[in-house]
Amino acid sequence: MNDALVIAEPDVDEPIVSRDRTHQKDSRSRPKRQPPYAVIVHNDESHTWPYVIELLQRVCGLNLQKASLLTSTIHHAGRAVVWTGAREVAELKRDQIRAFGTDFYPEIPVKFPLGVTLEPLPGD
Repeated sequence: MNDALVIAEPDVDEPIVSRDRTHQKDSRSRPKRQPPYAVIVHNDESHTWPYVIELLQRVCGLNLQKASLLTSTIHHAGRAVVWTGAREVAELKRDQIRAFGTDFYPEIPVKFPLGVTLEPLPGD
């Protein structure tokens, strides 16, 4: 007779694995990408060209040539898209433009912010 200790294991059923296709991710269930937003600066007769150029360079990171061209577009067309991208960043750019400060270039400083709005661009 063998004196080895035998430990009985409880009977456990093997798990049932189902290949149910309803749990697979459907491409239609992916979250929709948000459309990009445009930051639009509006023309006014109070803010000076040097102020708008400086603002575009600092807030939008544009070089002097691009900032000057956009300032001209804003003046002649009444508005121009100065930046596009994610909504959160567009909101930040808008807020930075609004908070840019007083335009000290004219004889009488302009203390109100430059007009700026956001618009969603067409999605993919």
